[in-house]
Amino acid sequence: MIKKNNKKKDGLSDTAHQEMLRTWLDIDTKAIAHNFKLFRKFLGKKTSILAVVKSNAYGHNITEFSAELVSHGVDRLGVDSLLEALTLRAKKIKAPILVLGHTLPSMFEEARKNDIAITISSFDAFASAYQDIKSRKPLRVHIKVDTGMHRQGFQLHDSQKLITLLLKHKNDKTVTIEGLYTHFAEAKDPRSGDSTRRQIDELHAWINAFKEAGFSPVVHASATAGTLLYPQAHFDMVRIGIGMYGLWPSSDVERFYAHKKERLKPVLSWKAVVSEVKDVRKGERVGYDFTEMLTRDTRLAVIPVGYWHGLPRALSSKGRVLIHSRSARIMGRVTMGMIVVDVTDIPKARSGDIAVLIGKDGREEIRAGELATFSGTTHYEIVTRLNPLMKRFYR
Repeated sequence: MIKKNNKKKDGLSDTAHQEMLRTWLDIDTKAIAHNFKLFRKFLGKKTSILAVVKSNAYGHNITEFSAELVSHGVDRLGVDSLLEALTLRAKKIKAPILVLGHTLPSMFEEARKNDIAITISSFDAFASAYQDIKSRKPLRVHIKVDTGMHRQGFQLHDSQKLITLLLKHKNDKTVTIEGLYTHFAEAKDPRSGDSTRRQIDELHAWINAFKEAGFSPVVHASATAGTLLYPQAHFDMVRIGIGMYGLWPSSDVERFYAHKKERLKPVLSWKAVVSEVKDVRKGERVGYDFTEMLTRDTRLAVIPVGYWHGLPRALSSKGRVLIHSRSARIMGRVTMGMIVVDVTDIPKARSGDIAVLIGKDGREEIRAGELATFSGTTHYEIVTRLNPLMKRFYR
């Protein structure tokens, strides 16, 4: 487990570092442990867990989040690119890693050398895997099949051709067929189960074809929603992404589990300092293009975050932050590096106070999903687009 508030190479503690920052993210390691144990308890003993840490661990910092999961015994890690996988290897993360996205053939040798499994989802990639071999180490491969989403993957009518090629190379030590998987398109909507069940049925056809040819790959299909709603699709392994960060795949899935005593716990909080406070008269206008006119004498607070940090511009005149456990609405435009909020009803607000952009402050809470709703997007986008240069404190 990563130690909290430990001294860094420069001799400063996390607390000292935080005091030098205008904005930062807090990562709750106890929440990480809670979410992991929740999924581990939910699954059967024969089903392993691949934690999806792609896209900088959904904005949570890929190396530190992965290290936390490894300390709890996660079976595998899933990344988007080989570069992400190599970043983990450079940090001495030795857990099995699967690259879920496209890997350039020129990088296959690096995957071999670093014992990283890759996804093969087309005949062109399949052919490249058997060419220009410089290493005696086999390339670990998971075959991805398209069961209806029509993104990556071999289609069912490709199965005979693919099996023929696999059999042709069966005794070739160049490649090891380690896994077989697909991805559900609509699993997060409990009301649209027919499409997911059709995808499950089609995956079974692939499983049977592989078994008849003498292959026994690790089979996986479910991400967080599929894991929670379709236990028949747990197979050998599940891929937990958004749920590992304490976020629900959709509001429908959250409502479906509303009766459960044990709930997911959000891992990430986003905070910033209040840089200044001022009184402005009724009738004055605020921000670029004078977007908003004040309808009363107003006390305004400036917070040095903006869309460069990952706060959507769509939150202009709609979003809010929490100061002293009370809401302060964003006034005018969200700009590149600053927002202005209304603290008229928060008389204690002062320069140097902490504003919460995502997370809890007393009994009040702002979820990533709230930002997403106001911005016309998804909470997946909100957290993954948080600027990677902002410091994450694991506590």
